[in-house]
Amino acid sequence: MSNPSDGFECQWRPSRQLLALYALVQGLALISVLLVDIPLWALLLGVGFCLIHAIWVLPRHILLSSPRAFSALRCNAEGWQLESAAAGWQAIQLRRDSLALPLAVVLRFRLAGEWRVRALCIPRDAMARDAHRRLRVRLKFSRRRWAAAE
Repeated sequence: MSNPSDGFECQWRPSRQLLALYALVQGLALISVLLVDIPLWALLLGVGFCLIHAIWVLPRHILLSSPRAFSALRCNAEGWQLESAAAGWQAIQLRRDSLALPLAVVLRFRLAGEWRVRALCIPRDAMARDAHRRLRVRLKFSRRRWAAAE
C-alpha cells in the first residue's frame, strides 16, 4: 500500500447528508439575519450574501453539477491528482491539515502552480463504504502524501 507505484483511484457522487447540513446552516444564517434589528440595506446585503454563497457553493462543492467540481482522486507514481470535467486530472499537493475521519474526509490541497490552498469535503455517503475506508487508509498511511505537486 505504501508503494508509490501502486495505483489508487476513487470517485464520489453528490452527498445528501452534506446537502442537508448546508441547507440547515444556510437556513440558520438567513433566520439570524432576519431576526437581528438592523437597517433594511444591511438586511438585504446579508440575504444577498447568503444567496450568492449558495449559488457559488451548491454546484461546485455539494451537487457537483459544475464542470469545475472535483469528483475523483487518484494516487500513482506521478503523485496525487484530482479530476474535474473542465480541466481533467490536475496534480495537487495535499496539506498536512487534511483530515480522514469516519464521517468525512476533508482534503486540504494546493493545485500545482497555485499558492492558494483549497478544501474539499467527501462525506461517507458520497462513496461506497469500502471505498471511503480505503481512501481514509490511503490518506493516513501513504508515504509521499505531502510531496509537492509537479
